[in-house]
Amino acid sequence: MNSENSLTRREFVVSTAKAAAGAVLLNQMPDIAVSKLMATKRRLAMVGTGHRGTGMWGTSVLKDYGDFVEFVGLCDINPGRAETAKKMLGASCPTFTDFEEMMTKTKPEMLIVTTVDGTHHTFIAKALEMGCDVITEKPMTTDENKLKVILDAAGKSSNKLIMAHNYRYPPTAARIKEMLMQERVGRITSVDFHWYLDVYHGADYFRRWHRLRESSGTLLNHKASHHFDLLNWWIDSDPEEVHAFGALEFYGKNHEFRHTHCRPCPFKDKCKFFFDLTKDKRLMQLYADNEKYDGYTRDGCVWKEDIDIFDKMAVQIRYANKVQVSYSLTTYSPYEGFRIAFNGTKGRMDFWMHERQPWPMENFDEIQVTDNFGKAEFIKLPRIEENHYGGDPLMKDKIFRNPSALDKFQQAANARDGAMSVLIGVAARKSIDSGKAIRIADLIDIVPQAKKPG
Repeated sequence: MNSENSLTRREFVVSTAKAAAGAVLLNQMPDIAVSKLMATKRRLAMVGTGHRGTGMWGTSVLKDYGDFVEFVGLCDINPGRAETAKKMLGASCPTFTDFEEMMTKTKPEMLIVTTVDGTHHTFIAKALEMGCDVITEKPMTTDENKLKVILDAAGKSSNKLIMAHNYRYPPTAARIKEMLMQERVGRITSVDFHWYLDVYHGADYFRRWHRLRESSGTLLNHKASHHFDLLNWWIDSDPEEVHAFGALEFYGKNHEFRHTHCRPCPFKDKCKFFFDLTKDKRLMQLYADNEKYDGYTRDGCVWKEDIDIFDKMAVQIRYANKVQVSYSLTTYSPYEGFRIAFNGTKGRMDFWMHERQPWPMENFDEIQVTDNFGKAEFIKLPRIEENHYGGDPLMKDKIFRNPSALDKFQQAANARDGAMSVLIGVAARKSIDSGKAIRIADLIDIVPQAKKPG
C-alpha cells in the first residue's frame, strides 16, 4: 500500500514554497494564499458523468475549489451525457467515450471515479498504473476478485487512492467517534445499527442500474458500504466473520403490474411509485435527453422482473476485537434515517439520525448516553441536513484544499478502509446465497486486525 509519508506533487510544491517564503510566514497564511504560490492548479479528470459525478464532484468542486483544481477531461460511455455534463459544469475541457484516450491526451494528476460500481476496478487500476492519483466513490468495487485487481494496482503504484467515505465527516459522526475514543461508556461489546430507506429514496435504487447485482453488487455494497465503513471506523477494528439473511419481497416481481419505465407507463395513475422525471430539469437533461445513445432510462419501473438485489437485509458481524454487530437495511420504510446504539461495559450510547419523516423534526440531533446505575445525559448538536449531514465540504477540504491537515479522528479513508467495507457486503451477499457464515480471511489475503491499522 502507499505510504502515508510519501510526498505528493502538491505537498512538494507547498514545501518548496515554504522554504522560499519562510515557513513561519507561510504557516500563518490562509489556504487560498498558499494556493496562489503554486505554479499550477492540479489537473483533474472524471469518468462517469451522471448525477453523482456532475453534482457532488463536478459543479460543487469547481465552485469551491477552483483555485486548486481544474477539469481537463470528462469521460462517459454515453457521449451525450458527457457533453451535457460539460455544459452543466461550465468547463472548457474535452469529452471522451474512451477512457485510455482521455488519460493519454489530457494527462490528469487526479481522477474522480463515479461510474457504475461494477466497473470501478477497471478505471482505478488503470489510472494508478498510468501514474494518477484516484478518488473513488463508494463502494470501491463489488466483489473480492475486482478488489484484488485494485489492491494489486495500489500496491505497485506510488500514487494515492482516496476512498470517498464522506459519512465519517459529519460533526455528529465525529462527536460519536470522539466519545468512543474516550471510552465514555466503557469498552464497547456490541452494536445495534438499523438503517431505514423510505419509499421515495429507497425505491429509487430499484429504478436505476443499482437494481442489478452485476452493476451494484446489491445494496449491501452500494448503500451499506457507507454504513459498514462507519462501523469499522467507530469500532476501530476489522470485521472477521459475517452471517446474513436477505430477500426481495417488496419490489421487482412482487407486484401485479409493471412497465418498462414511468413516462410511458399505462398504470401511472394508480401506481404510488410513479416517478415523474419531467419535473426534474437536471435529470431530464442528463438522462432523458441522452437515452438515444445507450437506452438507459432514469425512471425505470420498480416492479421490473429483472431486479435481482435484496430489498430487506439483516447482517450479523463479528469483529476481530470480539465486538458483535446487528445491522439491518430496509428499503421501503415510511421514514428515512438510522438508529445506532453502542453497548459498553459502563453504559450505552444511542443516536437516531432523522433524515426525512412525516412528522415535524427538531432542529438538532441528539446523542443519549446512559450510564449503568446512573443517569442519562442528552447531548444536542445542531442539525445539518444538506451535503450528507454536513460531511461533504469537510471531506473535500481535506482532499482538495489541505491534504496535509491534521486528521485527529482518522476520517480520511484509504484503500484498505474501502476494501474492508466492501468485504462485509460481499460476505453478507455470499452468506445470504449460501446460508452459511463467511469468514473475511477466506475471501482475500488480508488478515483482520483487532485494532484497525492507522
